Amino acid sequence: MIRVLLLDDQPLLRSGFRALLDAEDDIEVVAEAADGKEGLALARKFLPDIALVDIQMPVMDGIETTRQIAADPSLAGVHVVILTNYGVDEYVFNALRAGAAGFLVKDIEPDDLLHSVRVAARGDALLAPSITKMLIGRYVAQPPHMEVGTGMDELTNREREAVALAAQGLSNEEIADRMVISPLTAKTHINRAMIKLQARDRAQLVVFAYESGLVAPQGR
Repeated sequence: MIRVLLLDDQPLLRSGFRALLDAEDDIEVVAEAADGKEGLALARKFLPDIALVDIQMPVMDGIETTRQIAADPSLAGVHVVILTNYGVDEYVFNALRAGAAGFLVKDIEPDDLLHSVRVAARGDALLAPSITKMLIGRYVAQPPHMEVGTGMDELTNREREAVALAAQGLSNEEIADRMVISPLTAKTHINRAMIKLQARDRAQLVVFAYESGLVAPQGR
């Protein structure tokens, strides 16, 4: 059972998302809140697998909520997925830097929402859609917010290659095909890179890849 926490200050949106998610046999909404401070307390109480977090909330916004969840060792199993009204905005990338596993636009199709929740629950980043690539290409060239250069030096050549492919939005299976290795080996390369770089999840690993210069946004 995938346990979900909903954080959004719009009651109608929360009720719609809750009805959709609770209708699934493998998904359960364990709690909901209208602001980040209350949401953080609920995350610590219920330890959900997924926190769907709106960027713009009163009391404490989605970015700070994400940052505090990511910084709390007791919440290491919580994957934050940001909700936004906009396809591309600077706040979303800042949330990825803060530790979010990905983001969704609020007008997402129901089937896509369900798929995304299941993807995030597996620990995979929601970075494949073209809209996310546009976001990364637009904002990753800003001055880095993290010290990551030295960590990249610790990666093997194959790990660096796997991380670079992940940063392009490729899945483990696609990375395996490109590197002519098994999907399990591709996953091992990614996991070892995450450990060496102390990346919370795959999304943060991709942020490190761009900010360190390992991968350059297309068109730059």
